[in-house]
Amino acid sequence: MKILRCLSVVFGLLVAASAGAQTYPDKPIRVVNGFGPGGGTDLLLRALLPKLGEILGQQLIIDYRPAAGGNLAMDIVAKAAPDGYTLLMGSPGLAINRSLYRDIAFNPLKDYAPISLIGIVQNVLVVHPSLPANSVAELVALVKKQPGKLNYASPGAGTSLHLSAELFKVAEGLDIVHVPYKGGAPAVNDVLTGKPEMMFNVLPSALPHIQAGKVRALAVTGTQRAAVLPDVPTMQQAGVANYSAITWNGLLAPAGTPRPIVDRLHAAIAQAMKDPSVQENYARLGQEQAVSTPEEFAKLIADETVKWSSVIKAARIEQQ
Repeated sequence: MKILRCLSVVFGLLVAASAGAQTYPDKPIRVVNGFGPGGGTDLLLRALLPKLGEILGQQLIIDYRPAAGGNLAMDIVAKAAPDGYTLLMGSPGLAINRSLYRDIAFNPLKDYAPISLIGIVQNVLVVHPSLPANSVAELVALVKKQPGKLNYASPGAGTSLHLSAELFKVAEGLDIVHVPYKGGAPAVNDVLTGKPEMMFNVLPSALPHIQAGKVRALAVTGTQRAAVLPDVPTMQQAGVANYSAITWNGLLAPAGTPRPIVDRLHAAIAQAMKDPSVQENYARLGQEQAVSTPEEFAKLIADETVKWSSVIKAARIEQQ
């Protein structure tokens, strides 16, 4: 009798989940962003969400929760009801933070249902024009002549831009001093003055300064050249073997979200990406469109977790 009752409860839950998926969404959807307004993740969401909301028939509202490299946002979504009404704007912190922070109350590999990537953007290594280095090879030679004398900026310890630089240092055996800032804007502003002399920055943020001649681009960090900087080589083309470091973003739901809801969101994202206005906004931001299956997105997060864990260990970055 107990078994029959349990089966009845399970069946009832399945029926309720199926019915909910069929009517989804019937109210606004919250997208939790672990970074503040005006940053790269915010600009990307604003490029996509209006069209996505139009397709879904509901408004998607950005909930800004900047703290601890995105940990607060990830924690909120991990604990949210798995009903498709609370989503996470995922970033490389999903793959980085478990190795970087001692106390994390969520598991990036188990507590989410990946939906799809929504964008990939390359980082770019830039130096101040006063630095006598016109290529990555010249920069490497310069640093090796004066180890510990040059500095690089980052938006903060543990960010993907910080680790992009550490990957470069490990690959080439370089001694460059890390100067962490509280955000990208102050880091960029100081690099524009020449102190620190260099940084890895996301391409959309760096591009105006590159075009204005305020910084010099030495290489992009993806496996292919950026369309907006066709004359700038990749790090691999510049001689740094096996180097690849991209900034990616995607949408995730809490683990346990019914697959029909995940599929509904995925289909809507794929449809929105085909819209000319969305494509124009992405191009303007220097973003590459990147629709993936949930399984492909999950594999990316797992692979990136292994990669950045090894970089953090090799660079001897202490846990926070």
